[in-house]
Amino acid sequence: MWEKSLNFITIKGCIPMSFERYNIKSLEDLDKKLKSEGIYIPICADTSILATPLNIGSIKIANRLACQPMEGCDGTLDGKPGELTLRRYERFANGGAGLIWFEATATMQTSRANPRQLMLNKNNMDSYKSIVDFIKTTCYKKHGFEPIVIIQLTHSGRYSKPDGIPAPIIAYNNPLFEGANPISENKIIKDEEIEQLEDSIANAAYMSQKCGFDGADIKSCHRYLGSELLSAYNRKGKYGGSLENRSRYLLNTHKNASEICDSNFILTTRLNVYDGFPYPYGFGVSKDNGTEMDLAEPLLLIDKLHKQGMKLINITIGNPYVNPHVNRPYDSGSYLPEESALLGVSRILEAAGTMQKSQPDMFVMCSGLSYLREFSANVSAGMVQEGLCSIAGFGRECLAYPDFASDIINTGKLNPKKCCITCGKCTELMRNKETPGCVIRDKEVYGTLYSKCKAGETL
Repeated sequence: MWEKSLNFITIKGCIPMSFERYNIKSLEDLDKKLKSEGIYIPICADTSILATPLNIGSIKIANRLACQPMEGCDGTLDGKPGELTLRRYERFANGGAGLIWFEATATMQTSRANPRQLMLNKNNMDSYKSIVDFIKTTCYKKHGFEPIVIIQLTHSGRYSKPDGIPAPIIAYNNPLFEGANPISENKIIKDEEIEQLEDSIANAAYMSQKCGFDGADIKSCHRYLGSELLSAYNRKGKYGGSLENRSRYLLNTHKNASEICDSNFILTTRLNVYDGFPYPYGFGVSKDNGTEMDLAEPLLLIDKLHKQGMKLINITIGNPYVNPHVNRPYDSGSYLPEESALLGVSRILEAAGTMQKSQPDMFVMCSGLSYLREFSANVSAGMVQEGLCSIAGFGRECLAYPDFASDIINTGKLNPKKCCITCGKCTELMRNKETPGCVIRDKEVYGTLYSKCKAGETL
């Protein structure tokens, strides 16, 4: 299947092409481009496998399609879902995905990524009970089933901005981020604070269960604190150095939550298995070959999580702030990567496929499909058909095309006129401290917001 060559995933003996804008016209055209670039991506013309249900213990997921956690930065200042939050989840619920992975939700004020990030605590649980019930009821009325809803519990770490001003809390100083200006030592989280966080996130998982969520994600991706700890090779103490130490926070938090949550409550993680940063600053990279992907440690970690009882895992790679082409291949961005976007998609899918093959009893969710537009349905079916994932997760596509799942299940395909075009404007809104959404396909709200943002208006 996949062969490694330098920093790329290619068919042996072929040379990957450089970056070019998306211009795929058909499945045959996609297949031809993949072969010409020496890239392997599974394709299945028949997408019906995506409509089949999946059972995780006693929990039934109605189909193999999922909405990835897409943060809206549109909650209230006290952490409750706001009007645009409700609008977004109404659109997702009407869309027919079997699994809705609820967005990054902080568990304390200091760990919020912005003043309007959602934040769950004992004082606002009723608002979360309401939105979960709203999601499930809305979907049931339209599609005849309740979606599984999993909340992503986060500590924003180096991206913490609870008052709109950077207030980083880091696992260690990283010259790839700090350069010649290391962050003050008092901003490096102490071992005892991590121990407290293990209990805090576990308790938040328990609160999530009480709110009606079907599961909780101990967020460990995209260089937020849980992810950064996995690459803390140079950190001193019991959370740095060895893999045992670097994975201690994730494993302990999962164990603590398992002890207080019901056995049928899904405890999971959205996990970076490859950061794309050179050793010793990146997880899942070779120690000898720059940014080459090396999944040896991630495989060991997932085996430990599986033995601890984790049944579902959501796989991702890269960092949307530093190397976004790695985890979100695109047409337009802040730079042009020196690789084909199809190669980027293949790398993400290989990461998920490798994890699924290593743990066939786990349910692996893949990422990175939006770049493929309407053909993402066929690739999702190919991934499931070949046993390379159990569920296909869609991120940016959800914002552009919230009813993607319904269209795949009912028509067997996606409408290219509804698909995300990977223009990056949703990200531009977030970078400008505004509420992100699809500027192209959801113009009524986000097109207007984008225009005001570009004009420099204060919103």
